[in-house]
Amino acid sequence: MSHLRENFYRHIAQTSESPIGLEIEQAEGCYLYTTDGKRYVDLISGIAVSSLGHRHPSVIKAIKDQVDRHLHVMVFGEFIQKPQSEFAELLTAHLPESLSQVYFVNSGTEANEGALKLAKKHTGRSRFISFKNSYHGDTHGSLSVTGRDIYRDPYKPLLPGVEFLEFNEPNQLGSITDQTAAVIMEPVQGEGGVIPADVDWLKSLRRRCNETGTLLIFDEIQTGFFRTGTLFAFEQYDVIPDILCLAKAMGGGMPMGAFVSSPEIMKVFKYNPPLNHVTTFGGHPVSCAAACANLKTLLAEGFGRNAVKIEKVAREMLHGKGIVELRGRGAMLGLQLESNRLTEKVVEKSFHQGLILGWTLHSDTLIRIAPPLVIDSKLLRESFQIILDSVESAL
Repeated sequence: MSHLRENFYRHIAQTSESPIGLEIEQAEGCYLYTTDGKRYVDLISGIAVSSLGHRHPSVIKAIKDQVDRHLHVMVFGEFIQKPQSEFAELLTAHLPESLSQVYFVNSGTEANEGALKLAKKHTGRSRFISFKNSYHGDTHGSLSVTGRDIYRDPYKPLLPGVEFLEFNEPNQLGSITDQTAAVIMEPVQGEGGVIPADVDWLKSLRRRCNETGTLLIFDEIQTGFFRTGTLFAFEQYDVIPDILCLAKAMGGGMPMGAFVSSPEIMKVFKYNPPLNHVTTFGGHPVSCAAACANLKTLLAEGFGRNAVKIEKVAREMLHGKGIVELRGRGAMLGLQLESNRLTEKVVEKSFHQGLILGWTLHSDTLIRIAPPLVIDSKLLRESFQIILDSVESAL
């Protein structure tokens, strides 16, 4: 066992009994390189983070330029910092007018935590609606609105007043009342099986929220930044949320999250008392500089079209014996196989062929596919062929 590996298992708190355990030496584009000289295709983009691939030149330059200026100087929102202001201006320029103020945080779960607090303070209500099989993060508030008991049960009691409805089921929307602070949902359930929301259902959900004065929170932590083909998934539904939560691909590989809303809703964080929701490292200048460069590159080079092409190639290639279904949108896809044993074998065999896949937390028969949006057609097809060969071999 190498010294690096020994230290990893001795001093790094473990999150599973059997970590993947690759010793990473370098990452570049769609590839990860390990200390033993092997190369792997990252077909999950670090779990939907590295949409521009690893170490995109524009992001690296922005990081280096900002490091030469300053690092952390003050908790979020108190000092005027160019990276924060420039990124917020660019981001909101591509959002509806009602989503014009950004609160920067460090991660997706922190974005959801902030959104839940914001909804409670703005509405004066305390009840929430979420959906079965949803996933919103692992901190207490986010876990409270995550719709899987296997993750919730070890940490109960959680937030009271949370009700879980069936996703895409219109007959249950009457549960949203004038006592509901907010509904939180994913336009495409990620860990829940890569299941897109039904268009008509989502419009009905928006109408019900309007009728009851309930805020609608979209968790676009996985779906944002062209992952599903548009800059944000809500654009495909003609439905605008009251609060938009973002992270993952936002920072171009740097830790970054945000929730976005209107000035009217956001203003409640200013008083009773001032600084009643703060974060020390949220909007870190280096992360904001990276995020701004990341978004500029995504917008300039048409990566939404790339996501659509990825889905097209996947639907063209990924079918046959052992494959039940391909779900999702754009470059956020889930490959349903016949059994958990088959899925385990396919992931393992693909890994030995230099291809990194992932399972979702919801299903041990669903393989996560979320390639970097910079992947070229040749490498994409080669990667999908490895999956097909692995399925055939496993059968």
